[in-house]
Amino acid sequence: MNIRSAILFAGAVSLTMWIGRGAVAADLTDVGYLDQADLASLPVFISANRQLANYKSQLDAQYNAQLKRARSDADRQQIAMQFQQALNDRQREIVGPLFQRAQLAIAAVSATRSLSVIVDKRVVIYGGQDITKDVEAVFSSSQAIQPPSATPPPSEIGFVDQSVLDGIPKVQNANSAMQQFTTTQRQIYSVKIAQAKTPSEKQQIMLDFNKTVSDKQDQLLKPLVDQTRAATTDVARKKNLLLVIDKADVIYGGTDITSDVQNALTK
Repeated sequence: MNIRSAILFAGAVSLTMWIGRGAVAADLTDVGYLDQADLASLPVFISANRQLANYKSQLDAQYNAQLKRARSDADRQQIAMQFQQALNDRQREIVGPLFQRAQLAIAAVSATRSLSVIVDKRVVIYGGQDITKDVEAVFSSSQAIQPPSATPPPSEIGFVDQSVLDGIPKVQNANSAMQQFTTTQRQIYSVKIAQAKTPSEKQQIMLDFNKTVSDKQDQLLKPLVDQTRAATTDVARKKNLLLVIDKADVIYGGTDITSDVQNALTK
């Protein structure tokens, strides 16, 4: 488990401070939410994904054929990069326009309803405005969607890009050390399990392995998790934010405090 996962699995500290996966409060009337799974089930998205899957199937056959002719690891790596790029280009071609239209539909509905932020439905337990059907109606219309004339109003919901925080040197070092330790311990305990004579012995060895890794995780990662929470809480208070969630759960709007938290962690 890396720093990001540890933070997300840690859960909520406070509704007024930091939430990895939490609830949108009922009094936040300028918060909307979107069921992205429902949006993705529209026929046009299903058709696009089917086209992409067919293209990938054809590409895989070509990739495997070229891979057999590769003479070195460098050749294989180059072939893999070329085919991945081809798949990415095709994805942008097929899905890109749909994604852009969806973003415009979300922005248009948000402007109509005077919403400052749209989050994924998964993080909402209670409250907020469901804009899924409105977005689907605008998206599915035959008319061009005009971008809103103004940006979303300031939001009391902030977000942090955890992937950016993962790039901080001390976080990278801790994650690298944790991965190396886990790999080494897995090798050690694999030998012990192979030598075990009974199922109960194997079970105890696995329990010992999990505890060893967990203890090391507390030693290496917990201090950074605590620092990240404290930094996020401090920034949220200064900016009068009610909630802070992961950027992955923010679809539109919100207040980005990633750089503030990043600066606090690198001091």
